[in-house]
Amino acid sequence: MKVLMTNAHLGEGFVEQLQSEFPQVEFHAAISVEEQLREVADADVICGWPDSPDVVSAAAKLRWIHCPGTGIDKIMAELPALADSDVVLTNARGPHANPMADHVLWMMLSLSHRGRQMAEDQRLRQWDAEGYSHSFVELSGGTMGILALGDIGSAVARRAYGFDMDVYAVDINPVTPPPQVKEVWGLERLDELMAMCDWFVVTAPLTAESRGLIDRRRIGLMKPSSYVIIISRGGIVDEDALADALREGRLAGAGIDATAIEPLPQESPLWGLDNVVLSPHASALTPQMYEGRRQVFRENMRRFLNNEPFLYVCDKRAGF
Repeated sequence: MKVLMTNAHLGEGFVEQLQSEFPQVEFHAAISVEEQLREVADADVICGWPDSPDVVSAAAKLRWIHCPGTGIDKIMAELPALADSDVVLTNARGPHANPMADHVLWMMLSLSHRGRQMAEDQRLRQWDAEGYSHSFVELSGGTMGILALGDIGSAVARRAYGFDMDVYAVDINPVTPPPQVKEVWGLERLDELMAMCDWFVVTAPLTAESRGLIDRRRIGLMKPSSYVIIISRGGIVDEDALADALREGRLAGAGIDATAIEPLPQESPLWGLDNVVLSPHASALTPQMYEGRRQVFRENMRRFLNNEPFLYVCDKRAGF
């Protein structure tokens, strides 16, 4: 049996560790397209993001692709034929949720307590307590709306509940609310949620249904005192409409970790707005997250060899 590791996302030395743990399997690192095309013909498994549709087309024995991250939008966009194939697609959902939720709260606190300005004051060695008078926003008592109550959304909800916030969510598959969430609604109540919340957090995967879901009209429903946090994927929120609302005072602020085009283009107006906190799609990148993703692949490799059901099988048509 042969496994092709098509990127170094899971860390240096991981291929060697796998080879030691599963001596009956051949593990081959193939980072470039040329290496992948050369090695894939007799591969049973691909772990990583294949860099060309030609790679999968050349894989005559392929039975399983494992996405070492969570979002499968890139894989499905580049390999649409995968949806109708018998190849199983799994991902590594789970380990990313806690650090991403931590990042959401960091962004919220940075926006509500003017973290960017305080960092600049520190750089300038400037002590200006009076300049912050009456300018902070308390999280306690505020209302949070979450788009998609999956692993990330649930982790965000637990943290917001700890700050005494009222949490609501909409989801394509509404579930019974966990203790930290007051209500979980279907997408038909998204407009209502956006109009009522002080903080709107995007934790949904990027799919055909979610792309462009938060458009100019929906942004216009939000209160001028409200904030938007984009933590899962770019492309769900209309960034031009968001920038206009932030610049014109129709929104109080935004925290953005994921954008439609990455890196965020230099000409994007989001760079120059004082009421925006930006990070480079890096919210999940803790040592614990990487180790968690390695453990998911190890466990699924063990299951594959023992003909046991996989963890985290993706719905290739739904896109998550």
